[in-house]
Amino acid sequence: MGEMGKIVEAVDDLIMAAVVPPEAYVSPDYAKAEQEKLWRKVWLQAGRIEDIPEPGNFITFDINTDSVIIVRVGPEEVRAYHNVCPHRGRRLIDTPPGKRNAVGSRPNFICGYHGWTFDLEGKNTFVEHKDDWNGALGCGRGDLGTVKVDTWGGWLWINLDPNSGPLREYLEPAASLLEPYQLQNMRPRWRKWVIFQCNWKVAMEAFCETYHVSTTHPEFMEFGQFRGWARNQGLHSNIGYDAPKGQEEDAGKLRLGTGEDPRITTAEMQNFTWANANTNTTETLVGVANRLKDELPEGTPPTEVSKYWIATARAEDEARGVIWPTIEPTHTLKAGTAWQIFPNFQIGHAVNNMLCYDARPYNSDPDMCIFEAAVYELYPEGEAPETEWTYTEPADWPPVLQQDFNNMAAVQQGMKNVGFRGAQPNPYMERSVTSLHYNLSRYMGTGTPVTIGAVDDVPGIGHNHPGTDAR
Repeated sequence: MGEMGKIVEAVDDLIMAAVVPPEAYVSPDYAKAEQEKLWRKVWLQAGRIEDIPEPGNFITFDINTDSVIIVRVGPEEVRAYHNVCPHRGRRLIDTPPGKRNAVGSRPNFICGYHGWTFDLEGKNTFVEHKDDWNGALGCGRGDLGTVKVDTWGGWLWINLDPNSGPLREYLEPAASLLEPYQLQNMRPRWRKWVIFQCNWKVAMEAFCETYHVSTTHPEFMEFGQFRGWARNQGLHSNIGYDAPKGQEEDAGKLRLGTGEDPRITTAEMQNFTWANANTNTTETLVGVANRLKDELPEGTPPTEVSKYWIATARAEDEARGVIWPTIEPTHTLKAGTAWQIFPNFQIGHAVNNMLCYDARPYNSDPDMCIFEAAVYELYPEGEAPETEWTYTEPADWPPVLQQDFNNMAAVQQGMKNVGFRGAQPNPYMERSVTSLHYNLSRYMGTGTPVTIGAVDDVPGIGHNHPGTDAR
C-alpha cells in the first residue's frame, strides 16, 4: 500500500481523509447480507414506551423479513416476541395496509390460521387437539420465541441476538452524555414516515453533518455560519457546531443568529426554522426571540442576547409547567447537537425538544428504505398531543426536509455512475460518515474505508469502476 494511506483499522485513523467504497450503498449482495450480519446482531430502536402505557398494549416492529411484537405485560414489565406462530409460521399480527406497524391492545395473541393462543407472557394456552402431539409440545416448543427488549431514553429497544450484551453498555458513551437531557420526558409533536428511493445509509448520512447546510439550505446562511464538527464515539458518533467562547450553547441546537444585530437575526432564524423545518425549536423560543428587539437595547453583546433569550424562554415554560433540565455549557460542548446511534438512529437533542431520524432497508432492496422522522417536545403534564406515525409523500414534508430528500435520491443514482470512485467525507465535519462505515465493516466483513493515500492500491476503489479490479 502507499506510504501515506492504509485500511482504516482503528478509530484513530478516522481523523484522516478516507474513501468509503460504494458497495455498502448499491450492492444487492451487501444488502441481503445485512439481515444476518447486522440487523440480527445490534440493538434497534423500535418505539416509545408511551406507545404501550397499559398491560396488553402492544406494537410491532419490522426489519426486513423479521417482525417483533413488543407488549406491556405489567405496570413495570415489557416483553418482546418473534411475530410468528411456532405452529406453521403464520405472522400472529399483521400490519394494517398503509401503516408503519401494528398498534393495539389484546388480552392474548391468537393465530388466525389454526387458533393457537398465547398469553401476554408468551406461553401457549390453547392448541386444538393438543393430545395429537403426544406431549411433544412441552418444554416451551409451543410457546412464542422471546426477543431481548430493554428501555432507555423513553424508547423501546430490541435485539434479535440472544447472546448480545446489555443495552446500556451498547449505547455508551451516548447514554451517559445524553442522560442529563432527560429525553424520556419528551413526547412527539409529529411523526412521519415514507418509503424512499435510496439506501438507508444515504438517508442517515443526509443528516449527520453540517457541511451541506450552506449549499443545500442556503437560506440559513443569512442567519450565521454552520461550520460543525463530527466525532467518533466508539460504535456511535456525534456532531455539533463550532461555538465562540461565551456562547457554548451554540454547540447545540439553541443557536444565536449572527450579524450586526443578533436580536434581529435570532428572531429571523427562529421564524424561518419554525415555518420551513417545523422542528429544532418551540413556540416559546420563537415567541421570546420575536421580542428580543423590544426587550433588549440595540448593541447588546451576543453573549448577553443568548443568555437572555434562553433564560426568558426557560422561565416562561416553567410558568406553564414545562421544566427544562439544566445543562452546563461545558457539557453542551461535549454532547453537541445530535448523536448517531449505530447503526440507524439519530437523536438530535436539546433541553426542550429533539428531532430524531431512523432509516432501515425496504425488502432488502439497496435502492429503497423506510425513512422516519419524529419531533419531540416537553409538555405540561397531561397536555401532550396524541400522535401516530403518518405516511407522508416527500412533497408534503417540511420544505427544508424536501431539500434533503432531493439530495438523497440523487446520491443513490450518482453512486452507480461508472465515474464514482467512492465517497470522500470531510475528515472534520463529516467524520460521522466514515465512522459509520468503519463500524459497519466490523460487522459485515467488507466495505472498510481506506485513507486517501491508499486508494490506488485497493481493488474497486480509485479510478476504476466501482466494484471492479482493473489491475
